[in-house]
Amino acid sequence: MTSALAVQVGYLARRSAVRTLRQPAGVVFPLLFPVLLLAVNAGGLRAETKLPGFPTDSFLAFALAVPFIQGGLFATGNAGIDIAKDVQTGFLNRLALTPMRGIALILGEIGGVMALAVVQALFYLCIGLVFGVRLASGVGGAFVLLLLAALIALGFATFGAFAALRTGSTEAVNGIFPVFFVFLFISSMNIPRDLMSVTWFRWFATINPVSYLIEAVRSLVIVGWDAEALVLGFGCAILIIVAGFALSVAALRERMSRT
Repeated sequence: MTSALAVQVGYLARRSAVRTLRQPAGVVFPLLFPVLLLAVNAGGLRAETKLPGFPTDSFLAFALAVPFIQGGLFATGNAGIDIAKDVQTGFLNRLALTPMRGIALILGEIGGVMALAVVQALFYLCIGLVFGVRLASGVGGAFVLLLLAALIALGFATFGAFAALRTGSTEAVNGIFPVFFVFLFISSMNIPRDLMSVTWFRWFATINPVSYLIEAVRSLVIVGWDAEALVLGFGCAILIIVAGFALSVAALRERMSRT
């Protein structure tokens, strides 16, 4: 049973990866947009490093965490749009007539997205290293950072899968992408939470799980091995994954029952 599920997931993950590679915009844009935004922020906000208590004298090192989260956000659309297309073309209905287990569809589609997410994370890391950023956590921290980036992408991808299965619409999937971006902008992406002077913004950033994802990645870059930041970051990523999978499985079960 387990081996059969693994084979099913493998075939669908390969299909998902091939579909993504056949759409250059789905690969190039998630690679370049976060890097361009990083360059703009690093140039325009570096005066922040003069603030008392700012954790580093390099805003590029401080902001490097953000592309990893943005790459995860793009996984929402990549996973969701592919599944929504399968719903619209009837591919999901045909799968329902086969012995394939429903969970294999979710895992397979997300598996292809995860491959792209790892490539993205490696690209962002290399960009940082080329421009002089050095990981305070060393080589081991680089592997932990890539693992965390993969989990972040997995978490957001599950919500894309949920939106696709729930609505069966590519437009609906595209519609939730700006909502997730709002969470990014009301986080600690541009300034540490303890230096925020606006009370309501600091409060929203504190209850926003994206802040803890960013801070976990950031800790590996500029602090080293910060156990609290890593536990909170990995904990938030795992909670997002669990919630997203639960919603996706429920939506898949409902859609299959209508098939």
